[in-house]
Amino acid sequence: MKEIRDGVKSNKLSSSESFSSQPLVLDIEDFKGDFSFDALFGNLVNELLPAFQEEDADSLEGNSNISGNDALPNGRSTQAQSSPLFPEVDSLLSVFKNSCSQLVELQKQIDGRLYNLKKDVAAQDSKHRKTLGELEKGVDGLFDSFARLDSRISSVGQTAAKIGDHLQSADSQRETASQTMELIKYLMEFNSSPGDLMELSPLFSDDSRVAEAASIAQKLRSFAEEDVGRQGVTMQSVPGNATASRGLEVAVGNLQEYCNELENRLLSRFDAASQKRELSTMAECAKILSQFNRGTSAMQHYVGLRPMFDVEVMNTDTRLVLGDQDSLPSPSNVARALSSLYKEITDTVRKEAATITAVFPSPNDVMSILVQRVMEDRVPKLLEKLLVKPSLVHPPPMAEGGLLLYLRMLAVGYEKTQELAKDLRSVGCGDLEIEGLTESLFIDHKDMYIEYEQASLRQLYKAKMEELLSESQLSGESTGSIGRSKGASISSSHQQISVTVVTEFVRWNEEAISRCILFSPQPANLAANVKTVFTCLLDQVSQYTTEGLERARDGLTEAAALRERFVLGTSVSRRVAAAAASAAEAAAAAGESSFRSFMVAVQRCGSSVAIVQQYFANSISRLLLPVDGAHAASCEEMATAMSSAEGAAYKGLQQCIETVMAEVERLLSAEQKATDYKSPDDGIVPDHRPTNACIRVVAYLSRVLEAAFTALEGLNKQAFLTELGNRLHKGLSNHWQKYTFNPSGGLRLKRDITEYGDFVRSFNAPTVDEKFESLSILANVFVVAPESLSSLFEGTPSILKDAQR
Repeated sequence: MKEIRDGVKSNKLSSSESFSSQPLVLDIEDFKGDFSFDALFGNLVNELLPAFQEEDADSLEGNSNISGNDALPNGRSTQAQSSPLFPEVDSLLSVFKNSCSQLVELQKQIDGRLYNLKKDVAAQDSKHRKTLGELEKGVDGLFDSFARLDSRISSVGQTAAKIGDHLQSADSQRETASQTMELIKYLMEFNSSPGDLMELSPLFSDDSRVAEAASIAQKLRSFAEEDVGRQGVTMQSVPGNATASRGLEVAVGNLQEYCNELENRLLSRFDAASQKRELSTMAECAKILSQFNRGTSAMQHYVGLRPMFDVEVMNTDTRLVLGDQDSLPSPSNVARALSSLYKEITDTVRKEAATITAVFPSPNDVMSILVQRVMEDRVPKLLEKLLVKPSLVHPPPMAEGGLLLYLRMLAVGYEKTQELAKDLRSVGCGDLEIEGLTESLFIDHKDMYIEYEQASLRQLYKAKMEELLSESQLSGESTGSIGRSKGASISSSHQQISVTVVTEFVRWNEEAISRCILFSPQPANLAANVKTVFTCLLDQVSQYTTEGLERARDGLTEAAALRERFVLGTSVSRRVAAAAASAAEAAAAAGESSFRSFMVAVQRCGSSVAIVQQYFANSISRLLLPVDGAHAASCEEMATAMSSAEGAAYKGLQQCIETVMAEVERLLSAEQKATDYKSPDDGIVPDHRPTNACIRVVAYLSRVLEAAFTALEGLNKQAFLTELGNRLHKGLSNHWQKYTFNPSGGLRLKRDITEYGDFVRSFNAPTVDEKFESLSILANVFVVAPESLSSLFEGTPSILKDAQR
């Protein structure tokens, strides 16, 4: 192994020497482009370093193989002592020195080249500066020439412009003078004699020159009226001037008469062309008529003759929308009819818009007049017959639709008319503020809208209550007599709370809220109206649920009266006692039925309140948020409105507890025997079954409280069952105080207490459970024989601990 390593080392040394003896050539091209020092260095040393890495690997392998044989006592190997740590260092130093010398030589070559380049650049720069100087002198000369030329051109142009202005002014003055002479000539003709239009120039009677005649007549009329006005001011300022010269009053009168005649003649020609649909003739007449009062008479004349404003057409509108007068109009049918009618009006206006654009020089003004006529004539006459405002003092009956029909018609009419206004705006209505005009059509209805909404909701509630009362009376007449004769169901004639009815209240309110959104675009006004309408719902639900709970309480009260009626004294005959017991059973059945009915009423009342709360959260609250305090105020109103129902429910639940305890006391009194707890056969094996009274009471409680477990939830359920458990504990304690016990009777008492405790454990009331556990512990006293009781009290009174043991 040692010989092999020596051979390898000698080979590497020879290769290093051969490499260092070879010249290293570096070229300038190697440093151009993306030069990398790492790549250059790698090219210099890569031929030497791989050999060193190979040797290092071999040395590691050798050390692992001979470590057991060649190890010295101090832990070092003989190979590590004989070979150097980095054998290629001499070769690398030789390469680096050679590279440095060549790099120095390259640097000298580069410096020489840079020196030559600097000399060439300096020579070229001097030559370039000389050329630029000569060019600048030539450019300055050109600029001076151009400046002199521009000054000359400007001077000539100004002179020409002055000459042109003078010529134009002279021509204008000549034209004005000529026109003035002509106008004075025509003015003298009109000022000759009042009412004499026969001596006028042919211009004013030539139909082919009507436009020119109209223009001249309007100019003469303006001048004459202005002159008459100045003449009047002068005469007022000089009161004594009675001989003032006659002005142009005659000319003003004759011109007015001529303009009226010419305007009527043009309107007649316009109407004739309109009937023949000769748009070019109509346009010519409209253009000439625009000189008379800016064409207002022609525009109004055209709009007024449109067939869409005929009386018969408007009567047809009413028949189309309202239908047969003998039947109530349906809002859905009215909506469809209004959509159809308004579409027809929009199409007609669109066709007229095409004609107006082709005929009139100011089509926007004509469209404004046309749309205004639609919104002030045709639509109002229809709405006047459609929206007849009813009286709030004597509203129409529900058989005739009530106030709700008016509100629905109002919403349909308002919504469809708004859509018509948008359609007409898209067709074109000039500068007309059609939205404000549309709002003005409903201003009288919207001012009183919220009062009608409240009155309608009250009317709907009243009609619904009358309907439910009628149904209840019919049901009571068919089934009430049988039930009452047997005493089986006192509450059968009472109307129960219905979640469906409350859902109907909410549906009415939703519809009213949708109308509030339609009629109240402003957030503050909308919030106020929504709050008012929602308050109506709270009042309805509060009144309905409270009355329903009170009716259910009436059943409990009647059942209590029946129980009191059949309470007998001790000295009665057996026949009377039997009849009283039968009647007491009937009263108990009535009480149980009333209890169930009240629990159903409480459950439905809770569901109704939940529906209202959900409706408030989903639909009402977001409409109240934009106004500070509105949301909190409505929440407070909701709590206040439900407080009356809560009060009725609380009183009714107290009566339910009284009803249950009265029946428990009746069962205990009727079923509990003195021998249940003091059997004469005390020495026999005791009976571990509950007493018959206990079985009957637990069965009754299980049956009747099933309705309470279903109807009540949360804290209400916990409070009710806790109160009932406490009353049951007190009632049983008072009941057992009437009896004496022997040891076997004590065991049976303990069995009864266990049965009651197991039942009340379903109440999930810890305080009640503790009371029955204490009662069970106390019952252990009756299990101990009387002669052994004294031992329980020796020392400190520890009857509770002894009984537990």
